Amino acid sequence: MTDTLSPAQARRIALAAQGFTRSRPASVNARHLHTAMGRLGVLQIDSVNVFARSHYMPFFSRLGAYAPELLDRVFLAKTTHYVEYLAHEATFMPIEDWPLWRFRREYFRARLAKAGSWGASNERTLSWVRDELRARGPLRPADIRADAPRERGTWWDWDEVKLALEHMWRTGDVAISGRKGFERSYALAEHVVPAHILQQDIAIPDAIRELIRRAARSHGVATASDLADYYRIRDRAAVATAIGELTEAGELLPIQVRGWERQGRPLPAWRHADAVLPRRVEAAALLTPFDPVVWFRDRALRAFDLDYRIEIYVPAEKRRFGYYSLPVLVGDRIVARVDLKADRAASTLQVQSAWWEPQARPRDDADAIAGELVLAAAWQDLEHVSVSGWGTAADALHDALRGRAATEVRRHVHAREVTS
Repeated sequence: MTDTLSPAQARRIALAAQGFTRSRPASVNARHLHTAMGRLGVLQIDSVNVFARSHYMPFFSRLGAYAPELLDRVFLAKTTHYVEYLAHEATFMPIEDWPLWRFRREYFRARLAKAGSWGASNERTLSWVRDELRARGPLRPADIRADAPRERGTWWDWDEVKLALEHMWRTGDVAISGRKGFERSYALAEHVVPAHILQQDIAIPDAIRELIRRAARSHGVATASDLADYYRIRDRAAVATAIGELTEAGELLPIQVRGWERQGRPLPAWRHADAVLPRRVEAAALLTPFDPVVWFRDRALRAFDLDYRIEIYVPAEKRRFGYYSLPVLVGDRIVARVDLKADRAASTLQVQSAWWEPQARPRDDADAIAGELVLAAAWQDLEHVSVSGWGTAADALHDALRGRAATEVRRHVHAREVTS
């Protein structure tokens, strides 16, 4: 018999799987990042830095204010624990997961070698860049281009060197050896990934089954589309096979969620056997658009009634919610979205717009959101919070922040300085 969950129960299971039922630590260390990363599985990377780059946000959402330099040391400065790959979009992932992605590397290798492709037309560039990395070790694109033979003219264009590196990263010949600021350094994969990991050979069906298992663990409860999207697995037949095998093994449990429907019919869904259903979720958090809770639009709409699109590519006059609005979680509901900007010259966190979502309870939720905004300002070393008049939630947030922001920001900044 298939169990049935209410929408609220499904949300609580999903949020518990993502770590939102755990208390935030008083002081965040590397162990907390590793534990949170174990639940996430992957950490999506994004360059937009209006408030904070996206890969810093999930740890803030779950752990509270922490020193961003801690993430830099764990993820950017070395590749001991994590390495970058297309494990969703561009993401950090555990370095020991490298063998799981052979099927994706082979897909990119076949595309690169296809007649008429960029790779087939630029074999000299690929070979020369590979030789440079072999001879010189980790390099930035600018380092390689600076050493290029000048007499070859436009063949050594910046874009060609960068394209070669990106293609070889996709095929697994090259790995990211670290970043300085946000700039990548590239190296041959054997100079980054330990030999015992590189030598592992995982059959494609086994790799996909393991990734679906992990997606189910990270989601808690999910449809087949949710599970496929977590690691962007396009082969739906392989996903269905993996789900069937995991269900037969008792690791996935078939369930239905009321309201999870398509064309009036219930969507098949599965609950991970270890997923916990908490009685309540008491978290409040600002979420990046690339947080696993909301990064798949179909799931965000189905589970949280959040119809979400990023508007960074929308002309300013046509934006509905703002350039880079962040969903806001209170309890087990997405209650608002806020468009944030860090004005560092004025040491102010600007709430450029604020909007209620259908599940909001404005009187109850405004103070929780205000507390997160104050914490966010402190996390970014900003002294003040300002709220514009744009949006249905703007007045309520302005009132909730009045009289508390400056004092609380100073308190949170002091706490972070002491504990980081």
